[in-house]
Amino acid sequence: MAHVARELDLNAYCSGHNYSMMQRMNAVPGLKTSTTFFTFLRANLVVNPSAVSTPNMEPTLSPMLPPPSPSPLVTVDPPADPVPDDLPSLSTGVLDSKVDKVGALKLVADSIAQQRQTSALHLIFHPYLLGLLAVGLGAAYQYSWRMKRDLGTALLTHSAVVMIYLLAIRYCTGQYIQVAEDLRWTWLQPDESGGCEEDTVIGVRFGKDLIGALVLRLEPRHGSGSGAAALTSRRRSRASFLRGGKGVIRAWTVKLKYRGKGVGGDLLHEAVRVTRERCGRDAAVGFAREHANSATVLPEAFNAPLRKSERRAAKALENVLSEWEGSRRRRKI
Repeated sequence: MAHVARELDLNAYCSGHNYSMMQRMNAVPGLKTSTTFFTFLRANLVVNPSAVSTPNMEPTLSPMLPPPSPSPLVTVDPPADPVPDDLPSLSTGVLDSKVDKVGALKLVADSIAQQRQTSALHLIFHPYLLGLLAVGLGAAYQYSWRMKRDLGTALLTHSAVVMIYLLAIRYCTGQYIQVAEDLRWTWLQPDESGGCEEDTVIGVRFGKDLIGALVLRLEPRHGSGSGAAALTSRRRSRASFLRGGKGVIRAWTVKLKYRGKGVGGDLLHEAVRVTRERCGRDAAVGFAREHANSATVLPEAFNAPLRKSERRAAKALENVLSEWEGSRRRRKI
């Protein structure tokens, strides 16, 4: 059934009593209505059914607004630097060529020479030596100020005492350089006491650069013979000769700028692996009593940095051996 639009007929209001009412309203100046207005009102009150449409209930997308700018009080971390694709690889293994072994010996010699700086720094602030320095400065004060009353002489004598103090420390620790220079290729060769073969040299490479070295000596079990008899036995059966032996670490060093990054731990892991591969899965591994960095050029009272370094190395090896034992238990389970 079609809807019929109804029109508002204003003519009905203009008859009879209503007509007189309209005249009265028009008589008032402020209420006079224009005929054009009523014509416009009548035209707009006619509703066309075809023009009526159902309102669109579909959700409308609001225009995309730019993201709000961050507050100046908020600290934004800079993006992390991307890892380059051509980053050199890190590899650990036994060094076979003589050139690589010579490079490893140079690293060991450098570590010995670096003990000079470590010992010198320790000596500068050692309580015993600081007492001697205080005595020297006191004597300089008595001479230059109490007796001479000369400021220039006081500055000169005090500076001379401090300079002599530092030069004496430098002279005493300079012997580490000589110890480093005495390290030769023959140091890797077996001795007459019990060594059966040339020391095994393990290295860590960062790309093509050798950044860490470890010198491992594989010693046969006690009572298996030495000297010529040991060499003859080795020719007969090298594997059985080392079976039941032990691994002795004679040197362990990493380049200065790569220390504290786990490179030394990789060297120790490889040393344990090589020892237990050749000497047996229960073979012991430890540091030599007279290793490359054990040479002391100072009295024992001034070797605290060396002893501390040895304790740290022993602790690192103990942790590596514990990891090996833990992995063996897991494999058995």
